[in-house]
Amino acid sequence: MRAKYQEVLDLGEKLNIKDGKVEEADGKLKVWGTASTQYEKDVLWNKIKEIGGDNPSDIMADIKVEDDSVYARHTVSSGETLGKIAKHYYGDAMKYKEIFAANTDILKNPDVIHPDQELIIPNL
Repeated sequence: MRAKYQEVLDLGEKLNIKDGKVEEADGKLKVWGTASTQYEKDVLWNKIKEIGGDNPSDIMADIKVEDDSVYARHTVSSGETLGKIAKHYYGDAMKYKEIFAANTDILKNPDVIHPDQELIIPNL
């Protein structure tokens, strides 16, 4: 089982999942840990489903979320727009308005963002 889900375990390390624990028992892989945000938890679950299907019976994952006040935190890279960021997190570029509204303390115009700004990606 561990080999089958190795990509999930590697992703957990890349995302710096805290208090991570993995056990193999009764033909199942059991995984625990705490993600920083809901987005990181969703990324892990998407990887689990990619490997094991929508309802995998050979893995049990208990992933908690450390900060559920936001969906994610995003550091702006050169060339990004709020629309591109919204598409990445929500699958809908028009949700840029929600990101702008959550960051009016540092953004004055939704068309002007700068590299290295840390944006809150709100829960919808």
